[in-house]
Amino acid sequence: MYTRRTIFAIIAATMATPVFAGSPPIFANSNDIAINGYDTVAYFTQSEPIAGLPLLSTEWNGAIWLFATTKTLNMFIDNPEAYAPRFGGYCAYAASKGAIAPTTPEAWTVYEGKLYLNANLRARDLWRQDIPGNIAKGDANWPAILD
Repeated sequence: MYTRRTIFAIIAATMATPVFAGSPPIFANSNDIAINGYDTVAYFTQSEPIAGLPLLSTEWNGAIWLFATTKTLNMFIDNPEAYAPRFGGYCAYAASKGAIAPTTPEAWTVYEGKLYLNANLRARDLWRQDIPGNIAKGDANWPAILD
């Protein structure tokens, strides 16, 4: 049973600019730049969000991915599935609730070798309260929530 406070926290955590039905499989901006232009591999190698450079880019799964170094670009090209965030880079917490929401670079978690992004730090905190359960719920909703 959710308390009123928890319900409001869930609503607030997922209310960042909504993403609507028929969304692309990768969270990208209007220029098709994936995950706000951050280097997805850096979350694994540097344990922090690092902005990518337009000169170090590749196209994958309908979006343009930017990287901070040639090394991280090549790592991604060699195995994009290993480094691409789960749920297409959309908010993992929203996915667990049957919705999609954009993400911010600082709200992230690497769990069991996979990258999960969240809409904001509050959504990340809620998501982290039951990571395995929220992953299972997100997997059950994904990718149908894009339609």
